[in-house]
Amino acid sequence: MQRGRVLVVDDDPPLRRMLERTLAAEGFEVALAADGGAALAAAERFAPDAIVLDVAIPPPDGMAVCRRLRAKGLATPILMLTARDAIADRVAGLEAGADDYLVKPFAVAELVARLRALSRRGRPPEAVLAYADLTLDTAERTAVRAGRRLELTGREAALLELLLRAGGQVVTRTRALEEIWGDAAGPNVVDRYVTRLRRKLGEPPLIRTLRGSGFQLRA
Repeated sequence: MQRGRVLVVDDDPPLRRMLERTLAAEGFEVALAADGGAALAAAERFAPDAIVLDVAIPPPDGMAVCRRLRAKGLATPILMLTARDAIADRVAGLEAGADDYLVKPFAVAELVARLRALSRRGRPPEAVLAYADLTLDTAERTAVRAGRRLELTGREAALLELLLRAGGQVVTRTRALEEIWGDAAGPNVVDRYVTRLRRKLGEPPLIRTLRGSGFQLRA
């Protein structure tokens, strides 16, 4: 399942290719642009769910691109990349219409996490998620399997929602920790909660463990 469409705008070919590979591996559909003119055209043609926009691109630069997109009424979340980390530069980016600001060099994992957050912010989540004979009401945090109501704790429901939204793709322990526990727990806590979820979901099993990778729903 695609997590969303991301437009990456940067004039550094190696960085552009690396971000394309990384984001595609994370489930995003990716389009690329190397300058401001191409970015403006791609934003209209590709209709991205989020934009990764470098400030220092051939004209119009990232600030100008951001201002033009906002002037056109585009509400797509924009994550700005820059080598400048002064407070004034960050303020300028945010005032131009950016939603977030990441300073180079950056950890790819942080960029991916911020993109996920921006993508979620940019579109309303489905209220009810379903897989096989299982449904989860994300507003009420209640689950039903084969007509049987399941009693879940808050974090059990959050973990189940994460697995359901992944649509059969692998959810890593790192991602689960990041999104549910805020990295405030050890990796083993995810395994413990998966075990508890399996017990409550009953037979036949729905959650599969991929050794060294993570977990996925598999009917």
